[in-house]
This record gives sequence, structure tokens and C-alpha cells, in this order.
Amino acid sequence: MAHYLITGHTGFKGAWLVFLLKAQGHDVSGLALEPLPGSIFDRTNLENDLVHDFRVDIRNRDETIEAIRHAQPDYVIHLAAQALVREGYRNPRYTYETNVLGTLNVLEAVDKTDSVLAQLIVTTDKVYLDQGLNRPYVETDPLGGKDPYSSSKAMADILSQEFLGRAGSKPGAIVRAGNVIGSGDIAQERLFSDIFVALDYSKPLFIRNPTHTRPWQHVLDCLGSYLVILQEAAHKGYTGCWNVSTPSHLSLSVERVLDIIGESLQLQIDFQVAEPDSFHEDSFLDLDVTKFAGSFGKVAKLDPQESVAWVLDSLAGRSEDYRSLLLRQIESWGSM
Repeated sequence: MAHYLITGHTGFKGAWLVFLLKAQGHDVSGLALEPLPGSIFDRTNLENDLVHDFRVDIRNRDETIEAIRHAQPDYVIHLAAQALVREGYRNPRYTYETNVLGTLNVLEAVDKTDSVLAQLIVTTDKVYLDQGLNRPYVETDPLGGKDPYSSSKAMADILSQEFLGRAGSKPGAIVRAGNVIGSGDIAQERLFSDIFVALDYSKPLFIRNPTHTRPWQHVLDCLGSYLVILQEAAHKGYTGCWNVSTPSHLSLSVERVLDIIGESLQLQIDFQVAEPDSFHEDSFLDLDVTKFAGSFGKVAKLDPQESVAWVLDSLAGRSEDYRSLLLRQIESWGSM
């Protein structure tokens, strides 16, 4: 049994990771902002499962260092971020401060905490420079960004490479994940939350880019890969950057995902194409996962269509206790 500290544990992936680690028998602490009303963390009273539950803004260097040193974890997984592309346009200063300086603060805090054996820095598939190549990105492709979110995460990625590559730094790795889906993602301007709000409240559904393709990886496959890479870093030191995603040939367009949801729910899901705006979003985003597959074998237990079905399972099970539903899916995933 080990002690993990997760930054951003009140968010979507962070809350799932707390459940997954607890199911595996580990102790977990967290450092994050307040949870959103109706989030997984809020609905399951997840604070009761934590050793330490710090409410700290990672932009505050001193408080971040103090919290992580106080917790004395074995492993740190840095998830905390401003994670929405369109919010980055609306609030670029906050996005850069959180994603760049916040990451530096976490790296420095880990370096000052003797107990830490290894760390994982989570960035995104959007760190890659869009050169119009229309192929999956490999870890050695150049980084860049055409919007504040993407460029801030690319900056955080480059910063982390430099920091973790220093002699004497704590062992670690950087992971770049694609679009992750699962029950409980309530962030605005995300496809599934937009769909379910439209269905629940009989509102019109506006889709910005129906032809855009994404990997649609289930959150458990993503988090499981994170933990594998973290242990690799603990044993071997700094292991560089890793793409984490479903295989690129399984990617689906937004429109195809809508068809799958409609077929599963036996509904006709009508949508309107939203009016174009000045916010840039890449039409094609796929990751080459050859590095991960070559080191660890199977990349994902669920393909995108199965991942969508697992999200819909949470709708079918609304009468089920929400904590029980999440734990049931974790158990099913773990037995695959």
C-alpha cells in the first residue's frame, strides 16, 4: 500500500483516480480548488476517503509546497489545470498562471518533499503543434499551440521536461492524453455534458464541429495507463513523455458518437451546428501510442464505442447509489 497525492482531485479525472486508488488499497490525499456542485466529488462525499484534503490554489507557491511537504506522499500525480480550450480564450492570464506557474510550483514542491518516490505530470494531446500533417502525433513531434490553453500546456510540458531531466530531480514522467470520457464529467462545453443537459431539459443541442475526430478514451483506461507509467518512472528514473490514448484507428467523429448514443438510447438526437466563432479547435487529434504498447502491451481495455456505452450506463443506473455505480465500473474494468 502506498500514499498518493493528487493535485486536482476534486475534478473529473481526479475524483475517478481517488476511487481507483482506494479500490486498489492505497491511501490518497488531494490538493485542489473547491469541487463544482454536482461533481463526482460533491455527490459522493469523497473528502471522507482522503488522508488529507487540501484546498489550495496551485498558483500559490508557498501553500502548495507546505501542503505537499505536510502530506509526505510516496507519489504525486499532477492533474490540476485550467482544462478548457474555450475558457482559455476567455481568461488567458488565469490559464497561463495555473497551467505554467502552477506546474512549476508543484515540481518545486515535490523536489522539496523527501518522501516522494516518483511523480507524474499530466499535460494533453493539445500540446502538439498543428502542422496539418493529418496523422497521429508521436512523442517526438514539435510542441506548440494556437490558443491559450494549448500553448500553456505546451509550455508546462517543456518546463516539466527540463525540470525532470535535471540531475538529482525526483523520478518522473509526462503523460499526454486525448479526449477522456466517463460518468460525472459536468464541465461546460464538453460534448457529453452538453448532450445530457439537452436531453434532460429538452433543450436544443448545438454542436460546434460534428466532423471533428477524437479518440474518446474511457477515464479508467487513461488513469490505468497513468499508474503504469508512474511505476515505470519510480523504477527507472525520468522516462520522458508518453502518449496515452486508444489506438488512433479507433477514433470517431463527433457525429458518429451522437449516432451511437441515439442508437443506444433508442432516440433520435437532433442537433444544430453552432454558429462559427473565432475560437480555434483542431479538426483532427490522434495520438500514436506505439511507445506505450511496445513497453506495456495492451493500450486500452475499452474501445471508443464501449467507452460511450459505459458513460450511458450511468444514465441507466440513475436509481443506483452513485458511489456504488462508480465502484461497480471500476471492478468490471479491473477484471478485464
